[in-house]
Amino acid sequence: MSATPYDLAEEVLRLARGAGLTLATVESCTGGLVAGALTEVPGSSDVVDRGFVTYSNAAKTALVGVAAELIAARGAVSEEVARAMAEGGLSRAGVGLTVAVTGVAGPGGGSAEKPVGLVHFAAARAGRPTLHRERRFGDLTRSEIRRLAVLEALDLLREAAGATAVG
Repeated sequence: MSATPYDLAEEVLRLARGAGLTLATVESCTGGLVAGALTEVPGSSDVVDRGFVTYSNAAKTALVGVAAELIAARGAVSEEVARAMAEGGLSRAGVGLTVAVTGVAGPGGGSAEKPVGLVHFAAARAGRPTLHRERRFGDLTRSEIRRLAVLEALDLLREAAGATAVG
């Protein structure tokens, strides 16, 4: 993927506008960087409604309604929790499109099953199936994992907003 975050954000916003969608982000390991990339684009306020930074498990439950039992059973870094984050954001924000990011950015916190660099993404769009991607970026720096996660999240948003996936 060679596009810049700004280029991807511009395309997401254009596609969302064309589809009449507003959007929200639900972010854990990216800590608001996806919302930041989107709002870097002038005029984004007609599409971007809000961003939820759900860094803790308690925040995932309180802000977007992820069941504590699901987190306990599957772990915060899982496909199921990413999907629940995206779907909860859609419901709680009352928007037409969301993206969720949850992962292990490191340098610590990884395990054999969930190593540093594992990130789950989900995008929910009203009336459509929720999309999911899993990426294993490897044992890179925290900054690099977060940078790559922003690009992936924006690409997934682009796909959910109507464009075809790239990469």
